[in-house]
Amino acid sequence: MSMLSRTLRLISTLIAYLAFGLVGASFALILPFALRRLPEGLAGQRRARRIVARIWTGYLTAMRWGGIYRVTWHGRERLGRPGQLILVNHPSLMDVLFMISAVPEGNCVVKASLLTNPSMRPAIRACGYIPNDASLELIEKTAAVLAEGQTLILFPEGTRTGYDGIIRLNRGAVSIGLRGARVITPVIIRMTPPGLKRGDPWYKIPPRPYHYDIRVGDDIDPEDYLRRKPLPLAARLLNDDLTHYFQKETT
Repeated sequence: MSMLSRTLRLISTLIAYLAFGLVGASFALILPFALRRLPEGLAGQRRARRIVARIWTGYLTAMRWGGIYRVTWHGRERLGRPGQLILVNHPSLMDVLFMISAVPEGNCVVKASLLTNPSMRPAIRACGYIPNDASLELIEKTAAVLAEGQTLILFPEGTRTGYDGIIRLNRGAVSIGLRGARVITPVIIRMTPPGLKRGDPWYKIPPRPYHYDIRVGDDIDPEDYLRRKPLPLAARLLNDDLTHYFQKETT
């Protein structure tokens, strides 16, 4: 990478990080006014999700124009079906934005700590996103969301994959799918070179743009597992199968 190219991408990356904060601030300052006329309940939440998705789509487009990343999708059209649980691995900071943009009306399980962030809290509440508080109530809420026909996006690792590349899934994620999903669809995100991990400084940029290869995997019928084993054992079996699948597809 030439010195000029590196400098330009470094500037683009700095702008992208600053813009990320500005987008969050806009949610806190502007979103409450934009959403005042929305209907209550699920209809209003879905409209709020579309607004948020359009904003993040614009942000991703600007980052792509700035030469920060490239992305290739495979099977995107199979996302967003009623009662679909989408399980996604989590290699980087941008994964959530890709998925929200791809499934604009979808619900999403988000970190509970984001509710303490004043810039993110208004969007999370307006969209009806579900905080991950590691409780039985979480499983009940998500199962109900799936049962009423919403699409649910969930990152079963709970945090970004480390540089060791080892996938560790939370069994609670597959329990949610077995309790309420009509179909479970894994999504594999492969990122080269690896980066944008937790704790990475903004100025740590690779010698070339990040390339995201996002592949929608084959559907899983929850009933196939529930017919073989009772729920706790079925969850363990599915968790093992998905862990192996994600590890194989991301290595």
